Amino acid sequence: MKTLRVLLLVAAFATVTATIASAHGATPRVDRREARQGERIREGVRSGELTRGETRQLVRGQVRVHRMEARAKADGVVTPHERRKLAHAQNQQSRRIARLKHNDRTR
Repeated sequence: MKTLRVLLLVAAFATVTATIASAHGATPRVDRREARQGERIREGVRSGELTRGETRQLVRGQVRVHRMEARAKADGVVTPHERRKLAHAQNQQSRRIARLKHNDRTR
């Protein structure tokens, strides 16, 4: 039951991300990377590599990156500085996903 709830949460996040991504085409690279990282999290949940707490932490990180992207797009222009900040945040999130998936804690 709890696994189902976590999977639903991750699926809802993916749906929201995909919907918003299709509405704004200014950062396709960021959108693709968000989608891939979301898939990595879902795969970790399915395989049992991620605990509920780890999944929650990673989803919050994905939401944080998504909000950064929304703020960058708010004025209609994503500057090179904003792109670097987004890339840095996504790099951190990617390392966090890898670290938590391979920390020998399972569900």
